[in-house]
Amino acid sequence: MIDFAGRTAFVTGGANGVGLGLVRALLARGCRVAIADIREESIASALATLDNAEVMGVQVDVSSREAMAAAADEVEARFGPVSLLFNNAGINLFQTIEDSSWSDWDWVMGVNLHGVINGVMTFVPRMIAAGHGGYIVNTASMAGWLAAGAPGIYNTTKFAVRGMSESLRYSMAKHGIGVSILCPGLVKSYIYASDDVRPAGLMEGAKPVDHAAIERLAGAHQAGMEPDVIAERVIQGMEENRTYIFSHPEFREEVAELFEEYLADFRDYPEDPGFGQRLGFEKFRRERYREAREAARRAT
Repeated sequence: MIDFAGRTAFVTGGANGVGLGLVRALLARGCRVAIADIREESIASALATLDNAEVMGVQVDVSSREAMAAAADEVEARFGPVSLLFNNAGINLFQTIEDSSWSDWDWVMGVNLHGVINGVMTFVPRMIAAGHGGYIVNTASMAGWLAAGAPGIYNTTKFAVRGMSESLRYSMAKHGIGVSILCPGLVKSYIYASDDVRPAGLMEGAKPVDHAAIERLAGAHQAGMEPDVIAERVIQGMEENRTYIFSHPEFREEVAELFEEYLADFRDYPEDPGFGQRLGFEKFRRERYREAREAARRAT
């Protein structure tokens, strides 16, 4: 069971959407919270809604290692060591892979994948050195399970966040640090307006903004789950130390169907010459993997 009161939390993408919901939930549980976001005006708006001395804003581009390190220093100088990390910042580009440019890849990968990596690589050594345990929640998506033609790069990043986070969960167990992967569906957020924060240096090959499509997406996101609802489900997932936090139960049947398709793609091939020796290695690997999962369940 994770004890929230008195801990310092760092929430990327914290000025709106799921991030702001998390900020509110953490403050309600007695945390000191840093709202980390690339948009200074959004940070100011978020802070104006929070009547709490235990929250601060820090402007940061999560795709920059240097910026993340500077933000960590600023937050820890005021609030002390961060032991709750929420790598939540994300953007989207609603197009297929073949319609994408190198700059499209650099932008989306930079925020959605490298942003998570930068958060982990910045804070994990500090968390281990502080010795107070803690918790990390990395935001993936149901798009990290259910791939479609579009958004291709987004799918790529969210699948990668899943794999990285599962590995991190097992390695962090010995430090008393839990790791969960948040996989939300449709959220009431402004991710449809990602083009507003696209860096000027990553515009080469970018397609013109389809304003009609953005309006349609804005309408769809208005039907999304409220950030405060998701935040409470994240807190519950942390308290239960779950590997995955599936905030949207409507995806259960679809994921079950997906795994049935995976299993159906296996074949009963005849044994190849190295089968017996390989089976011995796989037995050893499975036992270690089982042990790692059990250790992770007991981490916090």
